[in-house]
Amino acid sequence: MGSLGDNLSRMAGGDTNNPLLDPEEFRRQGHMVVDFIADYYKNIEKHPVMSQVEPGYLKTRLPTSAPFYPESIETILSDIENHIVPGITHWQSPNYFGYFPSSGSIAGFLGEMLATGFNVVGFNWMSSPAATELESIVMDWLGEMLKLPKSFLFSGNGGGVLQGTTCEAILCTLVAARDRALRIIGNNNIGKLVVYCSDQTHCAFKKASQIAGIHPNNFRVIPTTLSSSFSMCPKILQKTIIDDVEAKLVPIFLLATIGTTSTSAVDPLIPLCKVAKKYEMWVHVDAAYAGSICICPEFRHFINGVEGANSFSLNAHKWFFTTLDCCCLWVKDPAALTQSLSTDPEYLKNKATESKQVVDYKDWQLALSRRFRSLKLWLVLRSYGVEKLRGFLRSHVKMAKLFQEFVMGDERFEIVVPINFATVCFRIKSDIPLNTERMNGMIRPMVSINEINSKLMDSVNNSGRIYMTHSIVGGIFLLRFAVGASLTEDKHIVEAWNVIKQHADVILNNMMNNHNQ
Repeated sequence: MGSLGDNLSRMAGGDTNNPLLDPEEFRRQGHMVVDFIADYYKNIEKHPVMSQVEPGYLKTRLPTSAPFYPESIETILSDIENHIVPGITHWQSPNYFGYFPSSGSIAGFLGEMLATGFNVVGFNWMSSPAATELESIVMDWLGEMLKLPKSFLFSGNGGGVLQGTTCEAILCTLVAARDRALRIIGNNNIGKLVVYCSDQTHCAFKKASQIAGIHPNNFRVIPTTLSSSFSMCPKILQKTIIDDVEAKLVPIFLLATIGTTSTSAVDPLIPLCKVAKKYEMWVHVDAAYAGSICICPEFRHFINGVEGANSFSLNAHKWFFTTLDCCCLWVKDPAALTQSLSTDPEYLKNKATESKQVVDYKDWQLALSRRFRSLKLWLVLRSYGVEKLRGFLRSHVKMAKLFQEFVMGDERFEIVVPINFATVCFRIKSDIPLNTERMNGMIRPMVSINEINSKLMDSVNNSGRIYMTHSIVGGIFLLRFAVGASLTEDKHIVEAWNVIKQHADVILNNMMNNHNQ
């Protein structure tokens, strides 16, 4: 039995390393995890792109309670390989073409590792000056790359902030617009506020409106059509606003989208902002997907008119090789955000804040705590540079056009809407001969063309060889082929088309055989 001094020394860590943050043990385990991830990417194509597990699979594989005693990293990594990886849909696979990309990169991963390693809670400047100042710098860098008006940058009168997702960016700007209006008409008139979007706008706006207290009857959805490639019509918007004003309602917010989720449609910013300006509405431009490619001069025209907007956002974690989460939001009037989102408790008071010479990002977002997101974006910008980043993005567009050529070369398929970026919307044509049946004296197809395309998507995805997603617009079930995974090359596009053709052959041949019987 040791002396009292020895026991106290051991209790204080004098003889043993701290198991939570021992540098050498961290080095050993960290190398193992990096090797594990590197091997995962080396062998990623061996995994089915879409997870093949059934709901509840993991509960049958793991213990019913947490371990009482420590387990080794070797054991844990083995369980990840055997139990977790099979339940992952592999978003980083070169054969992943679903939703929108969640593109990663070495720089993005290492930036995330550094941010997690420092583990700072950068709610205000004092809590970590570097976290705040680097964020302001990289947001101006990226804003300049996009050729945003100076009014959106810190070097002008605006500024940028890194949010978690577009959902947060929309809610923050909507709250700012709401409060700006209520300061004029009074809080008791919140039921008169009206917001506007198209039927292609992301569902996040509907949720944000509910949270912000906008009456459900005052959520206006402008219809779009295939003939206009599903972009918002300024004339219909203006007619809707006029009707609302005549009804003594107060228009406050318009959400325009550059690259809608279903079809990558583009809302015309110049005329939309012109309409909104007449009624002193806040305009937010959601470029979550397509904003990234606007650093390429030949794509910059898609955001022409952004100078008429109040805020603009894109997701660097979608198509800018920066890991989730990293939504870039710029505003012309930061004070509009801070007036709505600021808190000033005694325990956060400090001389730097009181000097008004610093940015306290807690007042630009919903939460108090915030991550050191700028570090990973900074690493991406520095590691690849503007020209190489443009090259990556252009290569994805080129591959999407290659896929489009394959679709157009097969008479059984059609392109549903023109391709704007790197997402191809296509389907099996509606004039394919279908099995018919007689109902109520009328001959009708036994299965609709939408059902056939749905069956094709399910068949392809269940194969595990590639992964696509769908949408329904204007009553049309379309297949979405979104190119953007960092590892995707031309050969993967060729193989993906071969897989689609093979599954289409089986489905259509079976239909033809039944049709001829």
